[in-house]
Amino acid sequence: MHLTTVTRTQGNNQALKDGSVTPRGFSLDFREVPVLVHAFRRMVRELEFDVCEMAFTTYLCAKAHGKRFTALPIFLVRGFHHGAVVHHPAAGIRTPTDLEGRRVGVNRGYTVTTGVWARGILSDECGVDLDRVTWVLSGDEHVAEYRPPVNVVPMRPGGSLQTSVATGELAAAIGVEASPPLVPLIPEAEEAAFAALRQRGLYPINHLVVVKDELLAAHPGLAVALVDAFAEAKRRYVEKLRADAIEAPTPTDRMYQRVMEITGEDPLPYGVAPNRAMIEQLISHALRQRILDRAPAVTDLFPESTHDLTA
Repeated sequence: MHLTTVTRTQGNNQALKDGSVTPRGFSLDFREVPVLVHAFRRMVRELEFDVCEMAFTTYLCAKAHGKRFTALPIFLVRGFHHGAVVHHPAAGIRTPTDLEGRRVGVNRGYTVTTGVWARGILSDECGVDLDRVTWVLSGDEHVAEYRPPVNVVPMRPGGSLQTSVATGELAAAIGVEASPPLVPLIPEAEEAAFAALRQRGLYPINHLVVVKDELLAAHPGLAVALVDAFAEAKRRYVEKLRADAIEAPTPTDRMYQRVMEITGEDPLPYGVAPNRAMIEQLISHALRQRILDRAPAVTDLFPESTHDLTA
């Protein structure tokens, strides 16, 4: 059976994209979507694909609004977001709490996963009262039915987040490149992120994989077959990371190697059990930031056949 599939080509998916790993009984018919977030939107709004990579908070929001797909515990992308908040050093923001009472830009929608994790860091580590910040969006939400809280507003038409921060119209922005004159609000952001990993196990999940519910119902073995295939592709990638055998390592490859050095573990664990703490933390952020009205049970987010799988 051929499954229309979207996933970004990256180390842990390379063996799937080149066909050297395939799921038992199924064939992945890959569709290339140059701007990956456009695939998220098309999946949420049109159920366009059979299998699709998706940002985790987009999935949480979509599931809360009854979208007919379910995630597999395949966590394709992880990252650190201490450097995601940028500001102009001349704008008078000396500490993160100075953002209170000010306007802060957010790239695209309020439910963007990077924004959720970054606001969580501002709240948990820096003591920022998120309700006292006006969040200014440069785009809209993938889940059209979602309504943000009252302190979330759209950007003026034709505006640019980077320009608005540089001119002082916005105090800071999330998800904007830190290029001059803009710099990360949290100093030494990379080291701060690795310190958070060491001290409190903060290792954010960004993307997972979703599958149409009708296919999961019609093919009881599909979920496990997909998890097994993605896991095998990931295993081959992690072996290369451990052996430092990647020819031209990317910053992402180097980040995962650093995670291995710090934790001594697989930097891309799949399965519910090894990721439960981060899943629950993201749900907690989504609740506090009023993206979710209630907390779903972690096990309700994934097919029952995958609950005990780890890789």
